[in-house]
Amino acid sequence: MSEILVLYYSHRGSVRALAQQIARGIESAGDATARLRTVPRVAAVCTTSEPEVPAVGAPYVEAADLAECIGLALGSPTRFGNMAAPMKYFWDSTAAEWSAGTLAGKPACVFTSTASAHGGQESTLLSMMLPLLHHGMLLVGLPYTESALSTTRSGGTPYGASHLAGGEGNPTLTEDERQLAFAQGRRLASIALKLRAR
Repeated sequence: MSEILVLYYSHRGSVRALAQQIARGIESAGDATARLRTVPRVAAVCTTSEPEVPAVGAPYVEAADLAECIGLALGSPTRFGNMAAPMKYFWDSTAAEWSAGTLAGKPACVFTSTASAHGGQESTLLSMMLPLLHHGMLLVGLPYTESALSTTRSGGTPYGASHLAGGEGNPTLTEDERQLAFAQGRRLASIALKLRAR
């Protein structure tokens, strides 16, 4: 089985819910499994740190996860139209992987969650694509052949799956959001498997 890394940061659970649905889509594609990983929170106070192993949820990402995956799904909540600081901090630490070409030629997709309909979903997705492009990854979008993309009243963009959490940060995905996240995971896995077979 080939593994696809689903790397995310989730503050209130919405991005984790999308990650889990994307993982289901990945595993529906046949010979691929999802490897869920997260990043630790960062703080402005340098004397605090996260525990070595998260109390709940996915383990923290390691360099080996990047090397061993055949594809990557990257998720972060929106922070003023950009990815959250913990995810940006992680990518800022990947110069060795960039130099070695660890991710070059592997497919990737992005996903996000916001509190408001106009909270910067698309600019966040685009901001997450930038380090992936620098790493030489092949970006996979969410095409309009997915009918839910044309009818959704909640999350979903051609740049990647998304969730509209509302002001209370509701992590429960709508049916359209579940369907689109699943489709994105399945699409990423099938492309990764085709590229691996070459």
